[in-house]
Amino acid sequence: MSLSSLRANYPVLERLAYLNAGTDGPLPAAAAQASAAELEREAREGRAMAHFERRRELSEQLRTAYAAVLGCESAHLALTTCTSEGLAQVIGGLMRDPGGRSMPDGLGPGDEILTSDEEHPGLLGALGAARELHGVSVRMAPLTRIAEAVGPRTRLIACSHVGWMSGCVAQRELAEVEVPVLLDGAQGAGAIPVEVHTLGCDAYAGAGQKWLCGPDGTGMLYVSPELRGRLRVQRRGYGSLADPDAGLDATVHSDARALDTMALSAETLACALAAVRVLQDAGWPAVHARARELAGHLAGQLELEHGREVGPRGNTTLVSFASPDPEAERERLRAAGVILRNIPSRPWLRASVGAWNDEGDLDRLLAALSPRP
Repeated sequence: MSLSSLRANYPVLERLAYLNAGTDGPLPAAAAQASAAELEREAREGRAMAHFERRRELSEQLRTAYAAVLGCESAHLALTTCTSEGLAQVIGGLMRDPGGRSMPDGLGPGDEILTSDEEHPGLLGALGAARELHGVSVRMAPLTRIAEAVGPRTRLIACSHVGWMSGCVAQRELAEVEVPVLLDGAQGAGAIPVEVHTLGCDAYAGAGQKWLCGPDGTGMLYVSPELRGRLRVQRRGYGSLADPDAGLDATVHSDARALDTMALSAETLACALAAVRVLQDAGWPAVHARARELAGHLAGQLELEHGREVGPRGNTTLVSFASPDPEAERERLRAAGVILRNIPSRPWLRASVGAWNDEGDLDRLLAALSPRP
């Protein structure tokens, strides 16, 4: 598939200037069809052994596709339901139990997790639990200077790869720090090139429904073998067990499957797989380059032609810009056929620009904005 034909795969773009992939990406027609085909199969054939074998097959195909997005081996990638689940798995798995009977090198009172000042509730929730339930300290620093803020008590850095509010990118120097690094890749995976080994991170959690345009309830978690050896797998079920028939003596898989979510339906897996393949067929380098090119063009037009202050950003796919009344303007833009979101607690609207968009979408947004002040 050529990049020029990518847009035709997304029905929503026939009607709307859809600039909201940072929340949920546009669903390709092929993904909806793949999901429907699985449901039709289930209704027609029932759900017996062949059905569960089908689910297992789809799981491994999706694991391989997501691993390619992150530049890691499939054995090091777990399937999750969202970015937040992966983040919570890692942070919770690093805590030592209150009695100190296990995980002597786990985190507890006196230890610190360093995070940034523009994190999503999906990460903040897990950090809040670590503080409340395990006595770990949490300290914040600017995302673009977080590597410099590592202190003597820092035992983990947990922050965004790409900030969800601004589109800023975490420091490259994170690859050089001596403590484990957990990256929230919700705005990274599928949006910009990701190579977890180049980033130097020990864990990377991403979303399937955002820049990979899959269904809600899909995500991924890369964990390095070294860090995985430190994680307590607190939540165990059939899929995470290497020998589920061993009863109470069952052990978890030795690879990242130990951290898989409990269950993903065949229709969800098929939908996610078809969605990521649409982008894969267009070519990841071209997809990444086109999206960032369009986002940079939009940022320039907002400042030059409309006098809108653009928030600090990196070479990413997010463009946050000032609005006199973000919620009201978001709704007015929606009525004009332009879909984006506002950023809570900041006077910003945020446009998420993908390779499926074109200059016409950007022009439609610019034409619908309030007049230049």
